[in-house]
Amino acid sequence: MTTRRPEGSVTCERGGSGEPRRGTREWRGKRGGCGEPPRTTSGEPPRKVCGAIGTDTRAGPPALTRRQFLGLLAAGAATAASAGLSRAAGSKRGPNLILIMADDLGAKELACYGNTQHKTPHLDALARAGARFKTCYTAPICHPTRFEIMTGQYGCHNGVLHFAGRRGGPKPSDAAEQITSHVTFAHLLKKKGYATGHAGKWQLTGKIPTLVYEAGFDEYCMWAYKHNLPEGVEHTGGWEGKPGAKTSRYWHPSIVKNAKYLSTKPDDYGPDIFTDFVIDFAARHKDGPFFIYYPMALTHGPFYSTPDTTKGPDDRFKNARTNFKANVEYMDKCVGRIVAAVEKMGLRDNTVIIFTGDNGTGGQGKGQVTELGARVPMIVNGPGIVKPIGVRDELVDTSDVLPTLCDFAGAEVPTDRPIDGRTFAPLLRGERFKEREWVFAFLGDGRVLRTRRWLLEKNTPRAFGHLYDCGDSRNGTGYKDVTDSTDTEVAGVKKRFEAILKGLPAPILPPLKPGDPARKRTAAKMKKKGAASP
Repeated sequence: MTTRRPEGSVTCERGGSGEPRRGTREWRGKRGGCGEPPRTTSGEPPRKVCGAIGTDTRAGPPALTRRQFLGLLAAGAATAASAGLSRAAGSKRGPNLILIMADDLGAKELACYGNTQHKTPHLDALARAGARFKTCYTAPICHPTRFEIMTGQYGCHNGVLHFAGRRGGPKPSDAAEQITSHVTFAHLLKKKGYATGHAGKWQLTGKIPTLVYEAGFDEYCMWAYKHNLPEGVEHTGGWEGKPGAKTSRYWHPSIVKNAKYLSTKPDDYGPDIFTDFVIDFAARHKDGPFFIYYPMALTHGPFYSTPDTTKGPDDRFKNARTNFKANVEYMDKCVGRIVAAVEKMGLRDNTVIIFTGDNGTGGQGKGQVTELGARVPMIVNGPGIVKPIGVRDELVDTSDVLPTLCDFAGAEVPTDRPIDGRTFAPLLRGERFKEREWVFAFLGDGRVLRTRRWLLEKNTPRAFGHLYDCGDSRNGTGYKDVTDSTDTEVAGVKKRFEAILKGLPAPILPPLKPGDPARKRTAAKMKKKGAASP
């Protein structure tokens, strides 16, 4: 047996005392009813009436007549009924929802997941006061993840197993590749009255004037490739690499906001513009409810300096892996800005924030059909809605995001198509919850399947792959390769996994050969250790 090298140890512990925060729904629920005794308008406890109507155990004003008492009783009942109707009407309004998805960020990059090099205080704080899942899976590359998180479906059900035109992916012209062929979480939340906004990286199909709107969003502010620009408009800002090749997402960025090109300056930084849009959208829709989907540009390469580390114009387009730490920390700073703004607006107690990633770290997992490629952070926080349940062993994956958002919003999940995700909102609310038995990741013909204890990597229809006994570990520490074991328990696990995978079909593709473009592309990216790709 061989033992896997660890990704890093988990050090973030559950924080807080568990006591409800002042002003939250739980705190308010402690007063009155079964908490403190109700008060009269004067602030005094009500008088105890016993025996004959109007008899009081204390001296005071004259006793009420029967008619006066019945009149007050009727008025009180009417007031209570009115208040009940008001609460019932208000309860139909779901909480505000903000979904943030970092780019090329494996779970191992955050301090609360054990990283000792990166400082991520804002995400660490959200994890301490909310929920942090040890194991969350997604596709090992961003394109199929974007479809999975928006549709609640794995690639075997939504038709997107890879980038269009790549190994196992759809053709660019296939219906599955068109976002208009899918029902997204934005469509579902709009039906419940949510204002819907998108910020950051789109990288899906569509053309102006219907770009992004057709996926269910009311407004957007996105990094624009050249083909995303309005007809006749040319980008006048920065470029990533050779001028005229790929528009900049960071310094002097290419931005399209609500179908119009946004002219930027050399000192403008894309992640700041996207974060400003998120905050502005929340402020303009503070009467809510609103839903914001923010797939970030950070921490994808190229790895440039940030506003906190730049020394001036000369270093802003120098791609260096040493800038990755600054990129992670600025990403965390953007999250902190959003949290602080929502707090200042007085919306914090009615806003759920979900933070995750789109695949493993670039050059250190991304594109690999392994846990390192599929394991991303999952942090959820929402005072008054999400209990401070701390570090969780339950398994989740990004297909669960759509049904979880719908659960919070009271929206219906589609029944006319397979939905692979399962809501974990009940767990977050402190209610009874039946957890998943397994989570799944895929890329082309490759599959990753995990239970709490067992992990299968690099599975294809042609090869079983590698099976590991993980024990209680979730981060790669102490995993034992039992692929060749003849143990009865291992044999049972293999049989069970094969049965599960029958319901998660992958295309049967020819084996990769030396010189294959896909193999060359993977080798080149590994050599660059995470240099930019789409």
